[in-house]
Amino acid sequence: MPTPPPPTAPPAPAATPDDAPGPDGPAGAAAAGSLERVIAVQVKNHRLSQGMSAAELAVRTGLSKAMVSKIESASTSSSLTTLQRLADGLDLPVTALFQGADTEREAAFTKAGQGSVTVRSGTRHGHEYRLLGDLKRHATPIEPTLVTLTSASDVFPQFQHPGTEFIYMLEGRMVYGHGSYEYELAPGDSLVFEGEGPHGPLRLIELPIRFLAVTAH
Repeated sequence: MPTPPPPTAPPAPAATPDDAPGPDGPAGAAAAGSLERVIAVQVKNHRLSQGMSAAELAVRTGLSKAMVSKIESASTSSSLTTLQRLADGLDLPVTALFQGADTEREAAFTKAGQGSVTVRSGTRHGHEYRLLGDLKRHATPIEPTLVTLTSASDVFPQFQHPGTEFIYMLEGRMVYGHGSYEYELAPGDSLVFEGEGPHGPLRLIELPIRFLAVTAH
């Protein structure tokens, strides 16, 4: 008697559209890239801002709820078709899902007591200017500076510059002039003014004086 052939394995189930491999790799594959994380954040933030549940987004996009969850957890790479579905479901341009993908942004960190001492108009009058950091690539730079006045400091002719300036008093007391006005500043006081107006310390009342000056050009 002939031996019957062994039973064949059942055919594998067909992949659903949102689980099918795409040009970016098979869905469900671990995706720890920065682009996946950016898309995950954008999709979830826009969904929540619209008061939409993951299930509702799945219905709108034709994706499974599991796939939406994978995208929002950055555990899968999305094909261009999937990204278009997400954008349509969220009523956004596709580019909105990539916002922040190219944002390797500049920052400057300065420890307490550090920062470069710079020479300015008041240096020869005993004023110390310590730059707390700057952003080289910024089109409109700001300059945060810690200014220290001591018993060796004198007042000096006021100066002018383009842009605006913000002063925040940290220690001591002084009278600060801007244009025809005078302001007595104590710790916690602040002053914002246009740099084109003549400005600077007029009277040093209580030393030492320390204040943060932020100039935006």
